[in-house]
Amino acid sequence: KALGLETCATLGMLNRDQAARLKQSGLDYYNHNLDTSPEFYGDIITTRTYADRLDTLDHVRNAGINVCSGGIVGMGEGLDDRAGMIATLASLPQHPESVPINMLVQVEGTPLATGETKVAKLDPLDFVRTIAVARICMPASMVRLSAGREDMSEETQALCFLAGANSIFYGPKLLTTPNPGRDNDMALLDKLGMRPME
Repeated sequence: KALGLETCATLGMLNRDQAARLKQSGLDYYNHNLDTSPEFYGDIITTRTYADRLDTLDHVRNAGINVCSGGIVGMGEGLDDRAGMIATLASLPQHPESVPINMLVQVEGTPLATGETKVAKLDPLDFVRTIAVARICMPASMVRLSAGREDMSEETQALCFLAGANSIFYGPKLLTTPNPGRDNDMALLDKLGMRPME
């Protein structure tokens, strides 16, 4: 904070008291993704309910912390599920300040990457459409082009910016998956005539 940086944490489920303690500690943003639509959620996650996730977002908002919440596309969900995820985020009492849209990274050994449950790669234009719908439905939010960029072409990323993405997650790694290197990102931004925010 003394350096003028904003802080963001991803710590899983929170209750009201935990959110209040994080606010008192100076946290600026809390990341807690919905991941997908309420209808498709149970096909992907069984360790916590969708209501649990919404409750965490409610605790974060009520504590006065900015909300960072989005989801993952390309998990075998349908168009209605992608729309449902965006609709849920856009229907919150206040739109998230930050909306990361992730493309599934098929990590070896995980169910969606192997065997009978392996999912087909999402068409890049469907990913771009998801970005566009997020931008239209949450016009003041920072729509963040997030995980999966390592497998995206420059053209796909450029279309995402044109569709309304106004931020990328920058750095060599996103939790457990690779992210484009600094030089690659700077070269792409330069090619597109874009510059980092100051």
